[in-house]
Amino acid sequence: MFKRKIALSILFLLFVFLSIAQQVKILTSGTKASFRGLSVPNDSTIWVSGSNGTVGKSSNGGDTWQWQIVPGFEKTEFRDIEAWDSNTAIIMAIAEPAYILRTTNGGKNWDVVYKNETRGMFLDAMDFFDGKHGMVIGDPINGKTFLATTKNGGKNWQEIPENKRPVADSGEACFASSGTNIKLYSKRKYYCITGGLNSRLFINGKDIIDLPINKGKESTGANSIAIHNKKLMIVGGDFTKKDAVTGNFIFSNNKGKNFTVAQNPPGGYRSCIAFIKNKTWVTCGLNGVDITNNDGKDFKNISHESFHVVQKSKTGTKVFLAGEKGKLGIIN
Repeated sequence: MFKRKIALSILFLLFVFLSIAQQVKILTSGTKASFRGLSVPNDSTIWVSGSNGTVGKSSNGGDTWQWQIVPGFEKTEFRDIEAWDSNTAIIMAIAEPAYILRTTNGGKNWDVVYKNETRGMFLDAMDFFDGKHGMVIGDPINGKTFLATTKNGGKNWQEIPENKRPVADSGEACFASSGTNIKLYSKRKYYCITGGLNSRLFINGKDIIDLPINKGKESTGANSIAIHNKKLMIVGGDFTKKDAVTGNFIFSNNKGKNFTVAQNPPGGYRSCIAFIKNKTWVTCGLNGVDITNNDGKDFKNISHESFHVVQKSKTGTKVFLAGEKGKLGIIN
């Protein structure tokens, strides 16, 4: 009996050790900017973008960082960023006028590749299918969700004609919370999600699916979508109630035809979710970070640190996070 208790104790300690090992390590808090843009081309190269025109880059896995305020955009919020390597990246400035800027020399110079001065313009997120084909999404203009595309890696952008844009309900828009409310799954085919008084999934602007997620107020709805094969994961909730778990996560195993609610959802409002590997996904929000190892059936909390966005390396294995007050992290 005594040996059996020792064996059980060892197993328990091993479980605790493995749980602790899956914690979040804080990398830096060296700037006061709030980050919502994050792109990780490889395990060594990380780009972030955020408030007050701030862009940061690490070339050694987050050990050290190079910071800059983009000249002429000192008061701008760069809510999303897409990077291909340590030299080439695109940043998205949200509102009136909305800008997209591009660098090919590691941020030494930024070229304005898109500008829109339309009243009410507010860009929310962008995504790329490959090195050339990308799409940017914005809040509704004249009742229709704004969309523009690029076929040459963001050098030029073409606005999708108004008659081909998704029609938005009254009080329905997109959240610029983590740059992840749109996903391209081919050169021109996309998923995008909305929030607010209504929260829906749009597939190529044609198929429209009502989402069984918290909605009905300006602060509620879907914030982030992640895709792997036929599996879709969507997180959100109410950003004014960071601890509320009702309607903060749904998942689909058939490309969005049907959605299921997790038995043990994430621990509050969540602004971003990312696929990691196999059945593992990570999500983050104002009150912590959660992980699922069974495709969303249940989650466990691995950190109470606040983050806006989480991304896995495109060609590697490392997982990074970014959030308020310059906070950057990595999942051990």
